[in-house]
Amino acid sequence: MHGERVLVIDLDPQGNASTALATEHRGDIPDVYQVLIDDLPLAEIVREVPDMPGLYCAPATLNLAGAEIELVSMVAREARLRRALSAFDAEFDYIFIDCPPSLGLLTVNSLVAAEEVLIPIQCEYYALEGLTQLLHNIDLIKAHLNSSLRVSTILLTMYDGRTRLASQVAEEVRTHFGNTVLDTVIPRSVRVSEAPSYGQSVMTYDPGSSGATAYMEAAREIAYRGAAV
Repeated sequence: MHGERVLVIDLDPQGNASTALATEHRGDIPDVYQVLIDDLPLAEIVREVPDMPGLYCAPATLNLAGAEIELVSMVAREARLRRALSAFDAEFDYIFIDCPPSLGLLTVNSLVAAEEVLIPIQCEYYALEGLTQLLHNIDLIKAHLNSSLRVSTILLTMYDGRTRLASQVAEEVRTHFGNTVLDTVIPRSVRVSEAPSYGQSVMTYDPGSSGATAYMEAAREIAYRGAAV
């Protein structure tokens, strides 16, 4: 919305990012699966998001669910996405890779291809348990496959100020991770949950809502931090 060119690579077989960005991801359309398995150039699947100039999406279809198994027997299976990105010569200011919620080969491909990790953490206890395992895996990736990888950003989401648990989780995360945690906190918001059913993000669905305002502030923080590096 401020003139930067942004690409979202949907690496989750559920295709939630593709849905929210109104990018077709059903049937036999070219998707990330063909990039990883069949060496299709990334440029051939990238689509501009409707009504959002400068925002692009590389969609995921259900075919991607089988990629975990098919990648096992492939040469350099952990670096398939990194290779595709290195051959992709389009200019973008930001490339976001939306990972599946599991820690399989698709997520490993993301971590090998990326320079930074942004972790959204729900303000609930179970999210802290998952975070421990994720950080362990990131350390393994750094040690063996991508030494330059770093956790640059943690974003607290689904924050409900009425509950003591949310406050405790937020405080614990900030104590442990310090400046890696963004100052901005994303509140629980019905409008954020509703937006994908209309094929939109909350930024276009209800730009005046508390969720949209919070995400805009988080984006600003990320941009300012990046400019300061």
